[in-house]
Amino acid sequence: MSKTGEPTTTQWPRATNTMHLHGDYFPRAARLALADPQLRRNIGKATTTIREKRASVVAELDDWAELRAAGAAIKDSTMADLGDHLERLEAEVIARGGVVHWAADADEANRIVIEIARRAEARDVVKVKSMATQEIGLNEALADAGISAWETDLAELIVQLGHDMPSHILVPAIHRNRSEIRDIFRREMGKVGVPAPDGLTDDPPALAEAARVHLRQRFLTTDVAISGANFGVAETGTVMVVESEGNGRMCLTLPRVLVTVMGIEKLIPTWRDLEVYLQLLPRSSTGERMNPYTTMWTGVTPGDGPEEFHLVLLDNGRSTILADPEGRSALRCIRCSACLNVCPVYERTGGHAYGSIYPGPIGAVLSPQLTGVADNASLPFASTLCGACYEVCPVAIDIPTMLVSLRSKVAAGEGTGDAGERAVFRSAAWFMSRPERWTRLIRSMRFGRFLARRGSFRNLPPPFAGWTATRDLPAPPEQSFRDWWIGRERKGTSDA
Repeated sequence: MSKTGEPTTTQWPRATNTMHLHGDYFPRAARLALADPQLRRNIGKATTTIREKRASVVAELDDWAELRAAGAAIKDSTMADLGDHLERLEAEVIARGGVVHWAADADEANRIVIEIARRAEARDVVKVKSMATQEIGLNEALADAGISAWETDLAELIVQLGHDMPSHILVPAIHRNRSEIRDIFRREMGKVGVPAPDGLTDDPPALAEAARVHLRQRFLTTDVAISGANFGVAETGTVMVVESEGNGRMCLTLPRVLVTVMGIEKLIPTWRDLEVYLQLLPRSSTGERMNPYTTMWTGVTPGDGPEEFHLVLLDNGRSTILADPEGRSALRCIRCSACLNVCPVYERTGGHAYGSIYPGPIGAVLSPQLTGVADNASLPFASTLCGACYEVCPVAIDIPTMLVSLRSKVAAGEGTGDAGERAVFRSAAWFMSRPERWTRLIRSMRFGRFLARRGSFRNLPPPFAGWTATRDLPAPPEQSFRDWWIGRERKGTSDA
């Protein structure tokens, strides 16, 4: 990154435990992404394939709308009594031999995980793909403590070996094509473990086999594994991870110590609730009727699986979202990434431009709520408000309405919005608060029509230049609606 904070074409920001960069980062980073045709081709091809698969398998279910409504209702009901459900989860995990830790923020969660790893005398840990651990910057915290964290998800492995950062919730290496992945494997694998085979091609089975051989040594020699969680079931203290490669199953069964970092919003009350989400999630994420691997674990079972199980319940801003009536539905999110795959903005800029580990439409509402509007002021504007994200969301999160609400907070000064823009909005609010003021303003636009005929609306001076620099400001009509209505009424009276 340059001294001015401008991202470069070769160095995107790393995820940090603050999860944000500059309030105005997105517009500048998006310009760089738009100038990279290979990036746009990679992302466009991948998202098109995923959304077509999703549409096909969703169309098979006659009750999809009912499932979607049920998914939203279960989450809302759970959030309404979240404290009670969390206490039940804690009691059930402890009763089955597990240990529960509560983490208010990223620093506390990282400290807990590092202490567990140190007690196990671990110098290395293996990881299942986890958005929560990326959110808190766990890999970086472990590295600072002298502990190496190794990603085992294929896409996360590509990102890690490429000294990169994820750009998609489900497919973190979506911005890479097969040739780029082959080159990364050839160049980097041998530096940290089993090297890529000689003559490695970009054939997907060959790349997958190279990753398996590279990772197998990690699975067999590492004592500590760290996972996230798709769901936690309060009824029995069960935690679940769904995945497609089997790496999760290896991490969750082979190591001696298992640590799960779970956001408190991932909780559901009963096993019966899984009936809904295990239909919604795979169809919305990978376009599959059922995910290939569903791994569940409940506490500790002597002689079978890890000898220690630690569950870290992570808040890190979620309680703040829960307290916000306008924003709390974001906690329904099951991290399927369907909203990314239909978003025209994401498809053209990719995930790195968002400067957050939660990219796309859901990131545009989650990041400002988790870490503050001021530090993510541009993200609510990273949307066309087309509504496609709401249409495909399996738990019916109204992202467009939430974005509008966040934009109003930026305009009101809660973010880093432009002072001139805030002044314009305050002036508009003053005029709109009284009918007579608004009428006078509308009638004053007659002068605007004169200027428009001279072409002045195409290049207005500051603070309006930001608008006309990227779009044409339509000329006001020759007659306002109010004047037309008054004339219509008068004409009707005279005709009578």
